[in-house]
Amino acid sequence: MTEKLGFVGLGNMGHHMARRLLEAGHNVVLFDVRSEALDAFRDNPNATIASSCAEVSKLAKTVLVSLPSPQVVKAVVLGENGLLTGGAFDTYIDLSTTGPQVAAEVAAKLSELGVDCLDAPVSGGVPGAAAGTLSIMVSGSKQGYEDHLPILQVIGKKLFYVGPSVGQAQTMKLANNYLSAVALAATSEAMVLGVKAGLDPNVMLDVLNVSSGRNSATLDKFPAAVVNRKFDYGFKSGLMYKDVALCLQEADRMGVTMLVGGNMKELWKMTKEKLGADSDTTEIVRIFEELASVEVREQDQKEYSEVR
Repeated sequence: MTEKLGFVGLGNMGHHMARRLLEAGHNVVLFDVRSEALDAFRDNPNATIASSCAEVSKLAKTVLVSLPSPQVVKAVVLGENGLLTGGAFDTYIDLSTTGPQVAAEVAAKLSELGVDCLDAPVSGGVPGAAAGTLSIMVSGSKQGYEDHLPILQVIGKKLFYVGPSVGQAQTMKLANNYLSAVALAATSEAMVLGVKAGLDPNVMLDVLNVSSGRNSATLDKFPAAVVNRKFDYGFKSGLMYKDVALCLQEADRMGVTMLVGGNMKELWKMTKEKLGADSDTTEIVRIFEELASVEVREQDQKEYSEVR
């Protein structure tokens, strides 16, 4: 595809996705409300810096967005100087996690003007965005999905078409992020328990990752950002709370009972309020560490042997 692309939202995830599109040779019109987010792209010959969302849709036929909340998505598309006011772009691809209701609402407005909408939330975090290995869940027009595969394959490695209705991919993403939130919280509890008992956290991870307790936190987050005390995995606690709350909201709308979910929502709310919305999600372990008066951190030596 050779038409000019638009990209709105250059945060932790969007920055890398836009960079990869530029490196792949695409011409991209960029916008973010934070001027500093655009600085890294100003000298790129394939990049055009826009002054508003409206200018992005005026200059680009296909517009991608990567935004932090449903409210921001609505403002970017429907608000003053939003995408709808700019021009006759023909495809809208939302890489954000907005929840199915807002995704469907925005798509309905855009469809009235003939804009094809793809709901395409991503998973894989900042490392996946940087490496182009994200999972992308897509719903909407099957033809639109197939037509835009060359773009999506630049930013993601594992693509899934989950259904024809905009919002279905959002439901899939909320289910995924809910499980991620549960895994990180439960792993934090279990790791604190083990360390309190005198276990080496690295030994615990070695055991868990070849046993039935392995999950995304034991495999990735704890080794990369907790036991080394970096807490820099790249996803904010405020966003995790938002995603869990959206999941519970959707469950309530559909009459689905999520007994564990209520506790998860309150736990992530506590984490956001106590550690700050901008804290890294891996810092949730601090909540349990404080209660147990221990820290899950590297130990000098491993004093164990693996039976082979």
